[in-house]
Amino acid sequence: MKSLSDTSISVLDLVPYPQGKTISDAFRNTLELSQKAEALGYKRYWMAEHHNLEGIASAATSILIGYVAAHTKTIRVGSGGIMLPNHAPLVIAEQFGTLETLYPGRIDLGLGRAPGSDASTMRALRRDHGARGVDFGELIEELVGYFAPARPDQKVKAIPGNGLEIPIWILGSSLFSAQLAARLGRPYAFAGHFAPGAMEEAFELYRHQFLPSHYLNKPYTMAGISIVAADTNEHAEYLSTSLKQRFVSLIRGNLRQTPPPVKDMRPFWTVQEEATVQSMSRTMIVGDKETVRRKMQDFIDSTQVDELMITSDVYEHSERLHSFEIIADAKKSAL
Repeated sequence: MKSLSDTSISVLDLVPYPQGKTISDAFRNTLELSQKAEALGYKRYWMAEHHNLEGIASAATSILIGYVAAHTKTIRVGSGGIMLPNHAPLVIAEQFGTLETLYPGRIDLGLGRAPGSDASTMRALRRDHGARGVDFGELIEELVGYFAPARPDQKVKAIPGNGLEIPIWILGSSLFSAQLAARLGRPYAFAGHFAPGAMEEAFELYRHQFLPSHYLNKPYTMAGISIVAADTNEHAEYLSTSLKQRFVSLIRGNLRQTPPPVKDMRPFWTVQEEATVQSMSRTMIVGDKETVRRKMQDFIDSTQVDELMITSDVYEHSERLHSFEIIADAKKSAL
């Protein structure tokens, strides 16, 4: 059985700007959180590609990865993930080839196939490229080809990019992504922080079908998970109402910036919406250090994941920093 003390923990940052805050605030907060995460011993700091979503400022993911990597020293920095169908694989190879050359041995490339936004924005992003109907696996194969050592007869090269070993992760929230990661012999990350429905089945399928590769000789799993930690269980529950309100706005098709927490959620959702939010957030952990430690271990026991990728969507930046401090302390206390 896996233990929390032996399980790596990492940070997923959506680069949020809550109500009353600006995008400039979000970038400053990301830098401070990444440096705090490095000091606390988190393994990775990933940012996710999203477009046209109020309250999330991580659209130019590659630029933000460079920004964080330039102001940290040891923590791995990467994408969780780049939505590859939004881009020409050559462009991503060049961007991440540049990042890996600038910050060697510290860059991760997580890849997803979702648009990272709504259908109208997807059309604006993908243009003719998205109309080709190219399979996600084919796009990954093309991308990997650009990272391979250049052949003498190769007409199109990623410069920089060719000949670089950049860890590529397959991200998803479905059985399709699990099967693809297994077939490619790549590490697999599941988006359990917002779509946990098929998580256990996806991990089982990935492990069962995994084919060892040049990149990985045995399965490696990561689970996205939301944690809101505070000094007391009561305060953590209070802080978690910000994320619950945001989920409600998502359900209603009117996503808005993260609002301040409230003492009572009853005026903010219907019975049906409450049930939907509970389903969406069934893996979310809320509590003090001991509660977080115990529930993190329970989650590891039930999923047998190798790594936790943690997001903590808390309204006040100072409370968010403290949440990640408590999470790191919870892991240390498991020793």
